[in-house]
Amino acid sequence: MYRLLICLALLAGCHAHTSPQLRVLGVHDAPAREVVFVQVTNPASSPMRLTKLEYTFAAAGTTLSAGEVPLERDVPAGAAVVVEVPLDTDSKRPMMLKGTLVAELDQMVREFQISAQIQPH
Repeated sequence: MYRLLICLALLAGCHAHTSPQLRVLGVHDAPAREVVFVQVTNPASSPMRLTKLEYTFAAAGTTLSAGEVPLERDVPAGAAVVVEVPLDTDSKRPMMLKGTLVAELDQMVREFQISAQIQPH
């Protein structure tokens, strides 16, 4: 198992003031795969319901792992939740997590582009 330097990434959406924030918390080794723990923060003044995360892990221009995590998580205004993202590789290289977070906010489905740098150490 290796630890990560915590990196911040902002999610870019249509409205910057309501975009959730994403922070990588760490990686956990599991027998079949690793899991990356990311914290999603809702800075909006209303609740947000996370419904899906489509993601790709890449290093040096090569895709290491990709997939989709179905979510049914409510995030109150100003609160944060932790989401587990499977990583189907044991790369010790720095990598980038990129993807699309789909959420319901103010009775509208919104897509937020996410990215986070992951630095093993």
